[in-house]
Amino acid sequence: MNAILKNKRIILGITGSIAAYKSQLLVRELVKAGADVNVIMTPSACKFVTPLTLENLSRNPVIVEMFSGDIQSGGAWHIHTAHVCDLMLIAPCSATTLGKLANGICDTALSVVATALPLQIPLLISPAMDTTMWMNPSTRRNIALLEKYGIIIIPPAEGELSSGFTGSGRMPEVDVLIEYIVNTLSGIIPNKRQLADTQSFESDILVKTDQKFSSLEDKIEKAKWTAELELTKMKNDLNLKENFLKGKTILISAGPTYEKIDDVRFISNYSSGKMGYALARQAQKAGANVILVSGPVSIPSPEGIVKIDVESADEMYDAVFNEFYKCDIAIMAAAVADYTTVNPFNGKLKKTEIGEKLILELQSTNDILASLGSEKNEMQKLVGFALESNNDIENGWKKLKEKNCDMLVVNSSNKPGSGFRGDDNTITILLNDGSEESFPTMSKDGCSLIILKKISEL
Repeated sequence: MNAILKNKRIILGITGSIAAYKSQLLVRELVKAGADVNVIMTPSACKFVTPLTLENLSRNPVIVEMFSGDIQSGGAWHIHTAHVCDLMLIAPCSATTLGKLANGICDTALSVVATALPLQIPLLISPAMDTTMWMNPSTRRNIALLEKYGIIIIPPAEGELSSGFTGSGRMPEVDVLIEYIVNTLSGIIPNKRQLADTQSFESDILVKTDQKFSSLEDKIEKAKWTAELELTKMKNDLNLKENFLKGKTILISAGPTYEKIDDVRFISNYSSGKMGYALARQAQKAGANVILVSGPVSIPSPEGIVKIDVESADEMYDAVFNEFYKCDIAIMAAAVADYTTVNPFNGKLKKTEIGEKLILELQSTNDILASLGSEKNEMQKLVGFALESNNDIENGWKKLKEKNCDMLVVNSSNKPGSGFRGDDNTITILLNDGSEESFPTMSKDGCSLIILKKISEL
């Protein structure tokens, strides 16, 4: 947990609810885990907990009034505040603030920052109120609308309420809230705000509000997981502490290769190595022994793994085959150059000597994935990657069969949130049994968890 929360910038919104006392404990635990927490309170929240207490716990100023002179020096303070965080959580969130967020009412510092939050930043809401308020049709409508916006609703817990009654409406305990934060930052719970279909909001909400609500238990379960795809089911059987790859040795390739032209120039691609390194980190957390063969990247080496640095496609080929016999699983995530120079030049080529045109003779490099596919035994599993620009899935199936892979991960170079250099990816997993599964955009760490879990099920 500490590794995921460390240096993460989290905005915590607190509204007028007796459950606000739990927010103090939440701030303390987040700060202990290394997060940078900035608290925004509604005026009503100050009736339950004091800004001074939260300032001391968070070690940051607390914002209450949107027109306070202390926060006006930077101009559009609410925009700047919203744009510099990694995640925003409102806990507890009262019925009043639910209604404001659902309908775009920006009359508090908290609601204006939440409305200004960029779509790529996840927004989590933990409602807290009495059961009768939670089940009120207007509250249900607001929850349905916020879910449609892609906001993650943390279902309230059941138990004794401040009214003296017992039922649903309690804010969950701190460990539950932290689990939601960690799973969202790691990509297990996808941020659906950037995927929301704004054109269908109105018709869908009308349908939802005309329908009778199912039982409280069914609605809570639905509120937990709203992603369209099977990704949401992974949370039920994936315990981040579970060593589901314990005892397995995994060979992972990552990054680009450099194909030398002369002593100062080379042919390469835009690969950053982020996907391969995310796989290495998550595989290690899952209990695997990891061997990482890495091309030139600027990513710090994960601790506790065997890392082999290479530069060219030939060097990566040799390193991979030297380690392949040791492994149970091989994941070839590197972007290996398809061609290399026939006669690299020793020294530096000079433009004055070459002229206006430089003609290079290239030859194809060894196909690492195909070679592994022909060498693997029945007990070894081979995973390849395919970055495509057209006919993604069709070309992916072709590559899986030609290279004799057990799994192929397809991503597109021309889709938002996919491809080289970024922190996110949009993947489709193809299996050699003919099954296919696509996932929404998520972090590369989140993609890695899904890929590794799929491998463990083979």
